Amino acid sequence: MTEASIRPAEQTDAVPLGAALGDQRYFEDRLTRQAKGLGVLFTAWRGRTPVGALYLWLEDAEEPPIRGHLPGVPLLTHLEVLPDQRNRGIGAALVRAVERHLADHGHARGALAVRTDNTRAARLYRRLGYRDWGHGTVVCYSERTLPDGRTVSEPERCHVLVKGLPPVIRQR
Repeated sequence: MTEASIRPAEQTDAVPLGAALGDQRYFEDRLTRQAKGLGVLFTAWRGRTPVGALYLWLEDAEEPPIRGHLPGVPLLTHLEVLPDQRNRGIGAALVRAVERHLADHGHARGALAVRTDNTRAARLYRRLGYRDWGHGTVVCYSERTLPDGRTVSEPERCHVLVKGLPPVIRQR
Protein backbone atom coordinates (compact mmCIF):
# COMPACT_ATOMS: atom_id res chain seq x y z
CA MET A 1 0.00 0.00 0.00
CA THR A 2 1.36 3.43 -0.91
CA GLU A 3 1.77 6.17 1.65
CA ALA A 4 -1.00 8.76 1.83
CA SER A 5 -0.26 12.18 0.34
CA ILE A 6 -1.25 15.20 2.42
CA ARG A 7 -2.29 18.52 0.91
CA PRO A 8 -4.65 21.44 1.45
CA ALA A 9 -8.03 20.80 -0.13
CA GLU A 10 -9.15 22.42 -3.35
CA GLN A 11 -12.70 23.56 -4.14
CA THR A 12 -13.15 20.57 -6.46
CA ASP A 13 -12.48 18.20 -3.53
CA ALA A 14 -15.84 18.83 -1.82
CA VAL A 15 -17.71 16.05 -3.64
CA PRO A 16 -15.09 13.31 -3.25
CA LEU A 17 -14.51 14.28 0.41
CA GLY A 18 -18.23 14.16 1.09
CA ALA A 19 -18.62 10.83 -0.70
CA ALA A 20 -15.71 9.20 1.14
CA LEU A 21 -15.92 10.79 4.59
CA GLY A 22 -19.59 11.83 4.73
CA ASP A 23 -21.30 15.14 5.49
CA GLN A 24 -20.55 16.99 2.26
CA ARG A 25 -22.07 20.18 3.74
CA TYR A 26 -19.31 20.20 6.36
CA PHE A 27 -16.62 20.06 3.67
CA GLU A 28 -18.37 22.72 1.57
CA ASP A 29 -18.50 24.98 4.64
CA ARG A 30 -14.81 24.43 5.42
CA LEU A 31 -13.81 25.09 1.82
CA THR A 32 -15.84 28.33 1.88
CA ARG A 33 -14.05 29.35 5.09
CA GLN A 34 -10.72 28.42 3.52
CA ALA A 35 -11.46 30.62 0.49
CA LYS A 36 -12.01 33.52 2.93
CA GLY A 37 -8.70 32.85 4.71
CA LEU A 38 -10.42 31.65 7.89
CA GLY A 39 -8.81 28.21 7.94
CA VAL A 40 -7.22 25.46 5.91
CA LEU A 41 -8.70 22.05 5.19
CA PHE A 42 -5.89 19.51 5.03
CA THR A 43 -6.65 16.23 3.27
CA ALA A 44 -5.01 12.81 3.00
CA TRP A 45 -5.28 10.86 -0.23
CA ARG A 46 -4.39 7.42 -1.50
CA GLY A 47 -4.35 7.90 -5.23
CA ARG A 48 -7.58 9.70 -6.10
CA THR A 49 -9.40 8.59 -2.95
CA PRO A 50 -9.60 10.82 0.12
CA VAL A 51 -8.84 8.82 3.28
CA GLY A 52 -8.66 11.56 5.90
CA ALA A 53 -9.03 15.24 6.69
CA LEU A 54 -8.17 17.78 9.37
CA TYR A 55 -9.39 21.36 9.51
CA LEU A 56 -7.17 24.15 10.83
CA TRP A 57 -9.47 26.74 12.44
CA LEU A 58 -7.86 30.20 12.23
CA GLU A 59 -10.84 32.16 13.56
CA ASP A 60 -11.40 32.95 17.24
CA ALA A 61 -12.50 29.84 19.09
CA GLU A 62 -16.27 29.45 19.35
CA GLU A 63 -16.08 28.26 22.96
CA PRO A 64 -15.70 31.20 25.40
CA PRO A 65 -13.26 29.39 27.75
CA ILE A 66 -10.94 28.49 24.88
CA ARG A 67 -11.24 31.95 23.38
CA GLY A 68 -10.45 33.49 26.78
CA HIS A 69 -7.47 31.31 27.72
CA LEU A 70 -6.00 30.82 24.24
CA PRO A 71 -6.71 34.03 22.31
CA GLY A 72 -5.44 33.86 18.76
CA VAL A 73 -4.22 30.26 19.05
CA PRO A 74 -5.20 28.23 15.96
CA LEU A 75 -7.24 25.09 16.57
CA LEU A 76 -6.87 21.70 14.94
CA THR A 77 -10.42 20.45 14.48
CA HIS A 78 -12.34 17.50 13.13
CA LEU A 79 -9.53 15.01 12.49
CA GLU A 80 -11.07 12.14 10.58
CA VAL A 81 -9.54 9.05 8.99
CA LEU A 82 -11.53 6.33 7.27
CA PRO A 83 -11.93 3.33 9.60
CA ASP A 84 -10.10 0.92 7.30
CA GLN A 85 -7.18 3.39 7.02
CA ARG A 86 -6.63 3.97 10.75
CA ASN A 87 -3.45 2.95 12.58
CA ARG A 88 -1.36 3.60 9.47
CA GLY A 89 0.03 7.00 10.46
CA ILE A 90 -2.45 9.07 8.44
CA GLY A 91 -3.84 10.99 11.43
CA ALA A 92 -0.32 11.74 12.69
CA ALA A 93 0.74 12.86 9.20
CA LEU A 94 -2.22 15.24 8.99
CA VAL A 95 -1.40 16.72 12.41
CA ARG A 96 2.27 17.16 11.48
CA ALA A 97 1.34 18.84 8.19
CA VAL A 98 -0.85 21.32 10.07
CA GLU A 99 1.92 21.94 12.61
CA ARG A 100 4.42 22.66 9.80
CA HIS A 101 1.93 25.05 8.24
CA LEU A 102 1.43 26.83 11.56
CA ALA A 103 5.16 27.12 12.24
CA ASP A 104 5.79 28.35 8.67
CA HIS A 105 3.19 31.07 9.27
CA GLY A 106 4.71 32.24 12.55
CA HIS A 107 2.43 30.56 15.08
CA ALA A 108 4.07 29.52 18.35
CA ARG A 109 1.29 27.16 19.49
CA GLY A 110 -1.57 25.04 18.29
CA ALA A 111 -4.46 23.66 20.30
CA LEU A 112 -7.26 21.14 19.95
CA ALA A 113 -10.22 19.76 21.85
CA VAL A 114 -10.82 16.04 22.15
CA ARG A 115 -13.93 14.41 23.62
CA THR A 116 -13.32 13.03 27.08
CA ASP A 117 -14.50 9.59 25.91
CA ASN A 118 -12.22 9.52 22.84
CA THR A 119 -9.22 7.90 24.50
CA ARG A 120 -7.66 6.65 21.24
CA ALA A 121 -7.49 10.15 19.76
CA ALA A 122 -6.25 11.60 23.07
CA ARG A 123 -3.47 8.99 23.12
CA LEU A 124 -2.42 10.02 19.58
CA TYR A 125 -2.37 13.71 20.49
CA ARG A 126 -0.35 13.10 23.65
CA ARG A 127 2.10 10.97 21.68
CA LEU A 128 2.49 13.92 19.28
CA GLY A 129 3.33 16.27 22.16
CA TYR A 130 -0.03 17.86 23.03
CA ARG A 131 -0.54 18.53 26.75
CA ASP A 132 -3.51 19.47 28.91
CA TRP A 133 -4.05 23.20 29.03
CA GLY A 134 -4.67 23.27 32.79
CA HIS A 135 -8.13 24.89 32.82
CA GLY A 136 -10.39 21.83 33.08
CA THR A 137 -12.79 20.39 30.54
CA VAL A 138 -14.91 22.47 28.17
CA VAL A 139 -18.28 21.91 26.54
CA CYS A 140 -17.73 21.97 22.79
CA TYR A 141 -20.39 21.55 20.12
CA SER A 142 -20.28 19.11 17.26
CA GLU A 143 -22.44 19.79 14.24
CA ARG A 144 -23.75 17.07 12.02
CA THR A 145 -26.10 17.03 9.08
CA LEU A 146 -29.18 14.83 9.34
CA PRO A 147 -30.41 12.81 6.35
CA ASP A 148 -33.15 15.42 5.78
CA GLY A 149 -30.49 18.16 5.42
CA ARG A 150 -31.02 19.84 8.79
CA THR A 151 -27.95 20.55 10.90
CA VAL A 152 -27.95 19.75 14.61
CA SER A 153 -25.49 20.91 17.22
CA GLU A 154 -24.65 18.43 19.97
CA PRO A 155 -22.72 19.24 23.19
CA GLU A 156 -19.58 17.25 23.94
CA ARG A 157 -17.38 17.41 27.04
CA CYS A 158 -13.80 17.89 25.87
CA HIS A 159 -10.24 18.06 27.10
CA VAL A 160 -8.27 20.96 25.60
CA LEU A 161 -4.69 20.14 24.64
CA VAL A 162 -1.95 22.58 23.60
CA LYS A 163 1.42 22.18 21.93
CA GLY A 164 4.25 24.64 21.55
CA LEU A 165 5.67 24.67 18.04
CA PRO A 166 9.35 25.09 17.25
CA PRO A 167 10.21 28.31 15.46
CA VAL A 168 11.08 28.01 11.80
CA ILE A 169 14.72 28.82 11.11
CA ARG A 170 14.95 30.65 7.83
CA GLN A 171 18.01 30.15 5.62
CA ARG A 172 19.78 33.33 4.54
